[in-house]
Amino acid sequence: MAQHWTEADIPDQSGRTALITGANTGLGFLEALQLAKHGAHVFVAARSKERGEAAIAKLRQQAPAENLELVSLDLADLDSVRKLATELPALDLLLNNAGVMAVPRRHTTKQGFELQFGTNHLGHFALTGLLLPGLLSKPGSRVVSVSSIAARMGRINFADLQLERGYGANVAYGQSKLANSIFAVELDRRLRAAGVDVRSIGAHPGYSATELQYSGPQLGGGGLYAQFMKIVTPLIAQPAARGALPILRAAVDPAAQGGEYYGPDGLGNVRGYPVKQPFLKPAYDAEVGRRLWEVSVELTDVDYAELRG
Repeated sequence: MAQHWTEADIPDQSGRTALITGANTGLGFLEALQLAKHGAHVFVAARSKERGEAAIAKLRQQAPAENLELVSLDLADLDSVRKLATELPALDLLLNNAGVMAVPRRHTTKQGFELQFGTNHLGHFALTGLLLPGLLSKPGSRVVSVSSIAARMGRINFADLQLERGYGANVAYGQSKLANSIFAVELDRRLRAAGVDVRSIGAHPGYSATELQYSGPQLGGGGLYAQFMKIVTPLIAQPAARGALPILRAAVDPAAQGGEYYGPDGLGNVRGYPVKQPFLKPAYDAEVGRRLWEVSVELTDVDYAELRG
């Protein structure tokens, strides 16, 4: 039987610089820990200064302190995205990891977008585009877009992307995570067409025990759903450290190529060790990719000029 890919397979990351969104908790925290332990300089992006400082303190107990640096980022505010992009050096790794899940419709981004689509997709689309010049200057750089098995429930509703005409919290989450997959493939398509040495790779954590499953519902006041998720998640989900492995493999495995997708190898890709697997079929649809790209440029005013012919 082939050996499973684990943290022990992470190559030396000395000299490499990484930004991880949502790195103050959950999967992002564990990704930051492993990259810093293996020598990378990691920018830990967090929305809350207080939570970010607490996370940095914990990380520095387990990894070299000089390898970890806190930065402020609110993906639900494109002004915050633009500000951070002006403050960072050129990156070798961008891990588009942060996400919100199953929030009530009344919550929107600063620019008025539906919060899940606005944060999970548009925020990362804008961030990647603004950081692209630096990524292009670093041979072998990578962008990892984190999707979800919930993308299977998703469809891109181009007629109502903000879901103003019939909102469902899980429907919106599925749309946003499918958008992450479509973006990963479309970015790879455009990077290849431009002939540049940047890899766009996708990953998903299966069903992993993090705060994500109930932090969103709590924005709606908690309720039975939030309590249910708090009870069920630890029982059926895999440990968060296992869930972080597909994302880490996409980021650092020398064999990982642009346009690939990594997730757990178990039944339904819910649990297990990271292996290469196909994206969902809609992610490969070039017309869907083009439409989502163009509307994302229009909504964010980030145009990826470096990739235009």
